[in-house]
Amino acid sequence: MSILEVKNLNLGFQCEDIFRQALYDVNFSLEKGKMLAIVGESGCGKTMSAMSILNLIPKTAKITSGKIIFQKEDLLKKSQKEMQNFRGSKIALIPQDPMTSLNPLYTVGDQLFEILKIHQNLQGDEAVKKAIEAFEAVQIPSAKTRLKNYPHEFSGGMKQRAIIAMALACNAEILIADEPTTALDVTIQAQIMKLLNEIKINNKTSILLITHDLALVSENADDIAVMYAGRIIEQAPNKEFFSNPNHPYSKALLNSLPANNKEKLQTIEGQPPTLSQEINGCKFHPRCKNCMKICTQKIPKLIKINTIHSSACFLNNSEDLPV
Repeated sequence: MSILEVKNLNLGFQCEDIFRQALYDVNFSLEKGKMLAIVGESGCGKTMSAMSILNLIPKTAKITSGKIIFQKEDLLKKSQKEMQNFRGSKIALIPQDPMTSLNPLYTVGDQLFEILKIHQNLQGDEAVKKAIEAFEAVQIPSAKTRLKNYPHEFSGGMKQRAIIAMALACNAEILIADEPTTALDVTIQAQIMKLLNEIKINNKTSILLITHDLALVSENADDIAVMYAGRIIEQAPNKEFFSNPNHPYSKALLNSLPANNKEKLQTIEGQPPTLSQEINGCKFHPRCKNCMKICTQKIPKLIKINTIHSSACFLNNSEDLPV
């Protein structure tokens, strides 16, 4: 059962006198108690898609059409004040950089108390008890003492745990984890992902994971959506995606991963397009080894190639190819 559905989301930026579109008819759904990973190179639209859910987009950005349905409500119809009350209590964000996400002037406890006061109207001993429970839930030792510490007294991994505790404190049903292991060493990365999986299983929390790390995705995500240049170009469950990648871009990403049987890493030639670049047809075609004439003329639709797997490539749709 879907707890969140993003439908035909279109978003762009006002760049001086020109409006540049950044997201094109983005569609995905997040199942209850599951982890959906949105993957792709930097600048492909992953974070902007996720931030649109909480209406935390830049002032120069504008959502031009689409729906974001959570519990039968369209979040795009909510006012800023309604969204302020909604953020944290229903859908919580684990931001990209744990090193800069905490205010250095206040103790970590005070920052957690503020969240509990705003979203659950808890103060005093009740807030302290709830905060300790949240810290213990993310395995921060000596929780009561740690509440009195300032962010600089926490390691990178502990800062990330504290941020996850803040997200959990109000019993949010969805966690948006935007590159949650960035700037953390490999051992701490594994601990953070293990923690998120435990939260998913024990609390039935749904997690939207934004990342470019396919190795991380292969070990943790239930479902995968691949983005390129503002479009979702492939969707499938984890095992199906990694055993049967379909889109040339997905195959190229997987071929660039290290493997024991490879003499050297493969790369994807060229660069992803910028917002100002106008590319006709499929935006991946300048980098695609399977490019056909139609790829330079038309944009392929995301279609089902089997009951659980969708891909946007003319190699899958013979109806669009010339006879």
